[in-house]
Amino acid sequence: MKPMLPSLTFDLTVSPDWLYEVKYDGFRAILTWDKSGIKLDSRNNKTLLPQFPEIKEYLLRQKEDFKPFLPLKLDGELVILETPYKANFSAIQVRGRMKSEKKIIETANKTPSRLMLFDVLLLAGTPLTSLPFLKRKSELLKMFEEIGLPKEIDLFSESLLQLVKAHTNFDELWEKVVLHDGEGIIAKHKNSLWEEGKRSLQWLKYKNFKYVSCFITSFDKSNGYFFVSVYKEEKIHSIGQVLFGFKPDEKQALQQTLKQNMIKEDSQYIYVEPAICLEVKYLELYDHQLREPHFDKFRFDLQPTECTYEQFLFQQKNLPGDLTITHPDKPLWKDHDIQKADYILYLREVSPFMLPFLTDRLLTVIRFPHGMFGEAFYQKNCPDYAPEFVQTHLDDGIDYIICNNLKTLIWLANQLAIEFHIPFQTINSNGPSEIVFDLDPPSKNEFHLAIKAALFIKEVLDQLNLIAFIKTSGNKGLQVYLPLPENVFTFDDTRLFTSFIAEYLISKDPDSFTVERLKKNRGGRLYVDYIQHSEGKTIIAPYSMRGNDHAGVATPLFWEEVNEKLNPEHFTMRNALERLKKQGDPFSTYFKTKAIQPFSPVLEVLKNGSKKG
Repeated sequence: MKPMLPSLTFDLTVSPDWLYEVKYDGFRAILTWDKSGIKLDSRNNKTLLPQFPEIKEYLLRQKEDFKPFLPLKLDGELVILETPYKANFSAIQVRGRMKSEKKIIETANKTPSRLMLFDVLLLAGTPLTSLPFLKRKSELLKMFEEIGLPKEIDLFSESLLQLVKAHTNFDELWEKVVLHDGEGIIAKHKNSLWEEGKRSLQWLKYKNFKYVSCFITSFDKSNGYFFVSVYKEEKIHSIGQVLFGFKPDEKQALQQTLKQNMIKEDSQYIYVEPAICLEVKYLELYDHQLREPHFDKFRFDLQPTECTYEQFLFQQKNLPGDLTITHPDKPLWKDHDIQKADYILYLREVSPFMLPFLTDRLLTVIRFPHGMFGEAFYQKNCPDYAPEFVQTHLDDGIDYIICNNLKTLIWLANQLAIEFHIPFQTINSNGPSEIVFDLDPPSKNEFHLAIKAALFIKEVLDQLNLIAFIKTSGNKGLQVYLPLPENVFTFDDTRLFTSFIAEYLISKDPDSFTVERLKKNRGGRLYVDYIQHSEGKTIIAPYSMRGNDHAGVATPLFWEEVNEKLNPEHFTMRNALERLKKQGDPFSTYFKTKAIQPFSPVLEVLKNGSKKG
């Protein structure tokens, strides 16, 4: 069966008659399960099961749950997920080319693929292709509910079948796709029928194209491709070739110009000096070449020397186009090769994971206008020169910045705001949004005390069935988080709990922990600052950098990492990104936990205990 295909559009009209889905970058796949068994076929009717055996194995384990819906035929995309809004194109390509059965099984166990399902064609033997899309989507959702499959994308779920949700708000979904650097969106008319093998105008693909300013270096006479490059350290650096997007007259005029200005010609190519600048849109860089490049426009306003690899990197990460990055080559650390451009690109990469913690919080930043080579200062008030898009909130006479979007985050990065400190509640909260234990040892040589305290706390929390997360402080300590539902508890409530934990730690090991506020009286013990958790106080945000010698990052951890091998200085800007790509985000379920955190029963016991006391 040939799948129905969407038509590419560069100009999507948003309408209430349409629904919007995340477009995932993988292999289009139709799943058939009938008397003859399980089949998973590509758009070219080739079987995908030898390369992706984990899908069949998963389905067979769930056979009893699927029985009422057989025979079935489902339409989807086979992917390796990075985030709920992005699939890893490179990883799925590597899997698709594997030949060794042993290697395939090893990779499938380590990084299983997932079948992202967006349509149902046959259910319990009944064909559904003549039903409108909205009705088919409803039937697919019903099947997921009855089987008990996740209705939201969940990277940590064991389910290898996941539901692609249909959204009514294009702008909200597009913002998330761009933030996560996803491939794009598929728009589907609510009443569209599923038409086999047809490229339909009832389904439209709207891609998250990036733009690069580049110049032409040669023309391939055999196939009509123009080769484009940028300058990297004053040398010409090839980034790919472009064929599509030119109008016939534009292409003809360009070829003529190249012939008239060529520096040499051979049987296949015409070569020219850098002179003609273009803007090219493309999906991503794959194998050092532009993927799906399209000519966008000529850039007669640019000189080739302005088309740089550095600028290409910024454009590649979809940084807000109307923001000017100043002094991108400014060095920021004495002992680390980190320039301002590196720092801004780091924040762009971690923004999907960091922004949820900054959203609607009164922000205090520490700015380092000269990097680590000069004085730093705290900034709470929004400066007068801040652009109009920067949101603020007045609190206690201070006009705080609220960093709710990528644009504000990158603007702050350009201001060299290195540290992002946030309070324990949002501007909409009547009380704490979380409890945080800041485990700060006397020096980095006593980091083992922070590890010991964190594990003791985890022991208690496990016994109380409370769900906790942990991160490094980016300096010399650890921080343990308990997400709480909004507007339920007060700081007096949480103080009962934090003081209880502090007392527990001291009773467990009085030689290691203390609540003594005076440093001179602590005697090398870790200070358990339960008083710090209160209204108006702040903590370093997850994934924020720190202005210290080792260029530390406040890095979320998995609990199994918290042991004697843990070294806080290993968590830096560069390996924070590597961790995210290889291991995922340890805080990914943080906000979902708020709804299920069983804190009320624990608090009741503590309140009753304090009354008796």
